[in-house]
Amino acid sequence: MYTYQDLLAIDPRDEERRMDFVLEVIRQHEESELYKTAELADEYDRQENRTILRYQKFLRNDLGQLIPDNYSPNYKLASNYFSRFITQENQYLLGNGVTWRNEATKQRLGKNFDSRLQQTGRFALSGGVAFGFWNYDHLESLPVYSRNSARFAPIFDEVNGALSAGVQYWQIDKTKPLTAILYEPDGHTMYAWNRRNENNAEERVYREVLRKKQAYIVRTRRIGTTEAFYEYRNYPTFPIVPLWANPRRQSEITGIRTQIDAYDFIKSGFANDLDNAQIYWILKNAGGMDDAEIAQFLRQLKALGGAVIQTGGTNTGGGSEVQPVPVNIPWEAREKLLDRLERDLYRDYMALDTYHIASGAMTATQIRAAYEQLNSKADQYEYCVIEFLNGILAVAGIDDEPTFSRSAVVNAQEEIQMILQAAEYLDEETVTRKILTVMGMADQVDTVLQRKAAEDAARLSKLSEKPDDNANDNENDN
Repeated sequence: MYTYQDLLAIDPRDEERRMDFVLEVIRQHEESELYKTAELADEYDRQENRTILRYQKFLRNDLGQLIPDNYSPNYKLASNYFSRFITQENQYLLGNGVTWRNEATKQRLGKNFDSRLQQTGRFALSGGVAFGFWNYDHLESLPVYSRNSARFAPIFDEVNGALSAGVQYWQIDKTKPLTAILYEPDGHTMYAWNRRNENNAEERVYREVLRKKQAYIVRTRRIGTTEAFYEYRNYPTFPIVPLWANPRRQSEITGIRTQIDAYDFIKSGFANDLDNAQIYWILKNAGGMDDAEIAQFLRQLKALGGAVIQTGGTNTGGGSEVQPVPVNIPWEAREKLLDRLERDLYRDYMALDTYHIASGAMTATQIRAAYEQLNSKADQYEYCVIEFLNGILAVAGIDDEPTFSRSAVVNAQEEIQMILQAAEYLDEETVTRKILTVMGMADQVDTVLQRKAAEDAARLSKLSEKPDDNANDNENDN
């Protein structure tokens, strides 16, 4: 595994060795467990569960050989639990965006910061870690693996384990050029590799430096009709920050994949048994029929309602006979096992099954109790997000503290009643914030408080201008 020290050992002027280093970093990255797990998790996130989709049913012929079973139903039902779980966890914490102590922070981070943070968080939960690149005035998300975007290979310091460099790379197709950007603390360099086949000769790889190393911040000034570069500047720290999914620093697919696979297998097998005829057919005096002829007989029986038995030379009895044997499918045991697996999935992932909340009227206390496991899981995730945000703020040169408003289902009427009962012990701003948060209007707290202050000021101004009673009496007498 290459480290940051290996990069420092290369002469910065030796672009050939640096390009070899970048290629080796990409190769090692795609062979690492981090990359393979992220690729696996991405498949489950897309509801392309690898285990069930690659499953193949087999039959054993007369010679004891295994042959693919192309005759009986073979449904492959992939569940969507993993995508549902990471979406719930990510949006529960980040769905309402980040609240900052200083209002100017949100403007400095850009209008798309919250959506980019949610994207980075989802990549992290799926792949175990994702990386955020602070690119002057906006955040860019760099996943370990993504089918539709560039990937990022981290380069860590072997002394302190910190992220000190990295390679972002992409390739639309294997026949197209491979492009990579090497990020270092003092700038970034862009390379490209292209395969060409000239005159049907052996394929050769052409490499080139698309952009020499330059600083992260480049300022220009227009002089007349031309632009002149006048400042090259880097950030105080490395501008790419890792966002880990949890304190264990592993993908959320770890541990629950086998339970998802078990659920998919049982559900698919249940569907296959139901689709297959609930009747077994016993063919008497038809010993000359092989497996393919029996399968053809069953297909004709389903399609036409009847079929002709063709017996071979080994048939020793009288006339052929078909006898149906009905079979009762054990569906109750499978239904109970599927329900048990579903409960275990929610419990082991510490997710919230909103079906139980939506299916009946629940008090605020019951709802809070139902959210307890998800809150505990989100607390650990929040620590990782705060550490990530502190790193981004350090790069951007911003001093602030983030807070989050979690997206929870509540009994709004009961929650507001509780707030109003405690209003005499709280200040007006706290009561307003609590009520608006329950109503899902947390982002409008400052605007509402400003309007209330303006209304109070206008009301006091009118009271101060009102004439006294004696003046009104004298005016009436006159």
